Amino acid sequence: MELYGILLLFTVIVSTRAQVVHSDFRLTGCSDTEEEVLFGTDGEELWHSDFIRKEGVMTVPEFADPMSFPNFYESAVANLEICKQNLALDIEVYKNPVEQLDLPEMSIYSEDDVELNVENTLICHVTGFFPPPVRVSWTKNNEILTEDVSLSQYRLKSDGTFNIFSTLKFTPAGGDIYSCTVNHKSILGQPKTKTWDVDVAVPSVGPAAFCGVGLTLGLLGVATGTFFLIKGNNCN
Repeated sequence: MELYGILLLFTVIVSTRAQVVHSDFRLTGCSDTEEEVLFGTDGEELWHSDFIRKEGVMTVPEFADPMSFPNFYESAVANLEICKQNLALDIEVYKNPVEQLDLPEMSIYSEDDVELNVENTLICHVTGFFPPPVRVSWTKNNEILTEDVSLSQYRLKSDGTFNIFSTLKFTPAGGDIYSCTVNHKSILGQPKTKTWDVDVAVPSVGPAAFCGVGLTLGLLGVATGTFFLIKGNNCN
């Protein structure tokens, strides 16, 4: 599989009492299985195209006063066609050179502190891989999950590799074990898997009890010493 991508960086300087530099970017990528067009600034995505639903998706919250992108989806479709034409030309010219492969790294964690029977979200962060795509899947107690699972857009890193996030909505129950599995063309043999088990910390009464006993004995010791000191003085 071949991947072709274009990354354009635009530097904007806002003149105030101090100069603030922002970097805007546009990413267009295509392969025989992947299609991606997105815009962002300072490493954060602002907008991406959804070629399945055939619309643009604004990814910044309303309170951030997001700008509008009129006709950006139509422009993304046109740019994607150019990307595919360039990809075909590159394949013909470069005769399919050996492609650099970077192995993905994985981590899995919960969005919020874990409480039993309280809905939460598991996040599987896959980073440092090249080229896209990666395939991400979830299991619970070795059973494959397909519902309440989402996958983010690919995020380009400064070193040319990619990040992606997969999330799973779940309700923790004691003893449950979840796993996130990633498959990528750079992985030889079995796909990479990270597991996560429901482990809710229960406060221990041991330290509190020991502290209470120690404090009580200490006070008794002080009282006993004071009693004998008073008795000794009376004898004198």
